[in-house]
Amino acid sequence: FVSVLSSAIIAYRLPWTWKCSKILMKFIHAGLNTIAMILAIVSMVAVFEYHNARNIPNMYSLHSWIGLTAVIFYSLQLFLGFAVFLLPFAPVPLRAALMPIHVYSGLTIFATVIAAALMGITEKLIFSLKNPAYSASPPEATFVNSLGLLLVIFGALILWMASRPHWKRPPEENAKVLRPIGGTSEGTEAESTMTDGSNADKSDLGINSEAARKQNLKLDEAGQRSTM
Repeated sequence: FVSVLSSAIIAYRLPWTWKCSKILMKFIHAGLNTIAMILAIVSMVAVFEYHNARNIPNMYSLHSWIGLTAVIFYSLQLFLGFAVFLLPFAPVPLRAALMPIHVYSGLTIFATVIAAALMGITEKLIFSLKNPAYSASPPEATFVNSLGLLLVIFGALILWMASRPHWKRPPEENAKVLRPIGGTSEGTEAESTMTDGSNADKSDLGINSEAARKQNLKLDEAGQRSTM
């Protein structure tokens, strides 16, 4: 869940993906998130079946509470992502308004999943290591503690990549926005700049023409005065 979800988060942030079309990256992002959701559901079903088979109480630890909360919010995130950003029905202003919330909630869910994983491996060590105990720092404890540190470092690296502007997909490759069916796509920023530049040239030309006209009127008036 952690590895696939992190891959979905940085799908837009990898420089070698910037040459791919935006719609292709959207499908890759959605596909990775769907795989992560399937893995999470399979894992939760396995956990509940294991607990029930061994008569272990369900949902009593903080690890289980945070894990279930992360899966519930992740399912909502996935549904809204499909409905608003992947399907071409949502209006562009709605997408623009929800995009910061979508990004923030995705990163928050990822951090929550990392926290749940850290709690889970610690809980497993406490319950499993009896002789020697977890407090005696056997090799198993050292190995799993090292795994936890690597998870923290890995999560921090993913969050750093997802929050740094220089890892963001360049706007010239990301300028076309899907419109609802029957609408037209927006032009690129380069086209917008060219249009603005053209309008500015036309405006300058109009100003220059007006100035020339006024100058000619002044010359005509001066000529009439000299004649009179």
